Amino acid sequence: MILHCDMNNFYASVECLYNPKLRGKPVAVAGDVEQRHGIVLAKNYEAKRYGVSTGQPLWKARQLCPEIVFVPPHFDRYLHFSALAREIYEEYTCQVESFGLDECWLDVTGSQKLFGSGQAIADELRRRIQYELGITASVGVSFNKVFAKLGSDLKKPDATTVITRENYRDVVWPLPVSDLLYVGPATTQKLHRYAIHTIGDLANSHTDFLNGLLGKIGLMLLGFANGWDHSPVTDAGVYPAVKSIGNCTTAPKDLVTEDAIKITLFLLCESVAERLREQNFQCNTVQISIRYADLWSCDRQKKLDFPVYNSESIYQAAYTLYQRHHLPDKAIRSLGVRACNLSLAEHIQISFLPEIARAQKQENLEHAIDDIRRRFGHFSIQRGLALTDRELSALDPKAEHIIHPIGFLHRG
Repeated sequence: MILHCDMNNFYASVECLYNPKLRGKPVAVAGDVEQRHGIVLAKNYEAKRYGVSTGQPLWKARQLCPEIVFVPPHFDRYLHFSALAREIYEEYTCQVESFGLDECWLDVTGSQKLFGSGQAIADELRRRIQYELGITASVGVSFNKVFAKLGSDLKKPDATTVITRENYRDVVWPLPVSDLLYVGPATTQKLHRYAIHTIGDLANSHTDFLNGLLGKIGLMLLGFANGWDHSPVTDAGVYPAVKSIGNCTTAPKDLVTEDAIKITLFLLCESVAERLREQNFQCNTVQISIRYADLWSCDRQKKLDFPVYNSESIYQAAYTLYQRHHLPDKAIRSLGVRACNLSLAEHIQISFLPEIARAQKQENLEHAIDDIRRRFGHFSIQRGLALTDRELSALDPKAEHIIHPIGFLHRG
């Protein structure tokens, strides 16, 4: 018996809770236009009725809904409410698996003798979330995780949907194929070309055909559509192994000079290195992503000679990749840096090789910088290069990074 709890319009609901004057008005949580992060991050139902959607440019949202109210995001609040919701869930089962800040799966198979049926538990959770947190949630109840998530999407807000082994063909199969988990726009278009428009069409497709069209993903989606997903809900507090740590940013202005590139890369590399040290990791590979002003983008990566967790080494690899692969005479809109192929930074062997000794000396220095910033704030100590452009160096990518959901496919 699997539940999927989805807190409705989570970011916007939390903002309306902190500012009751917003209730009943079309509201969107939005990025900073001046920093060129001007898209809709979340919206409430009043805004959705006008056609406002997540990821939409703010000018487009304003065009669709002239009365819309834009509010800045407060991720500390969202993290707090997400933790409060998990505390409620964990009173009913020890198997609670997050899917982003606002969604969780719960396996209540062993809890039904204590708390009632899956639907009864779902209704109780909805009541408690509304009473204790002041926001609403929709809950899907089913025999696997995929259908439970599908159920939570079917009725919003504040509703429970039950999908059983007996009724899933009637409830799930008539739905558009795009409603199924991991069927995105590109996959939807491919399936539509072969007259696969509903989840039922997909469920009744031939294995060899889907394998030829989509590969292994096609076989996975066939299983999802037929209710063959048997992936377990992980225990509360158990998380998949971290495979990479990265940050990216859209610059407040197009990056056209070498100094502008260096400042942005340094800030990102410092953020990545600090997060590596916090989690006691070192990286063996550095990856950069470049998006140009015309929105064309590319990713490139480089294997390091030895594992590191200092920003200087990561920066040198990132800047080398940039010099080697960037398109000259093209302005850059956004940059990203990612540390990949991670290993634990334990039992590091002292080395007399000059390059390794320099890296270890740099890592000791950056540990000291971490301590200063923890006590006095990120901007208490900066590189001299950052002072040449106050607009670019005003970024603190570690503090301002957005939390993305952990991928379902990376679960056990």
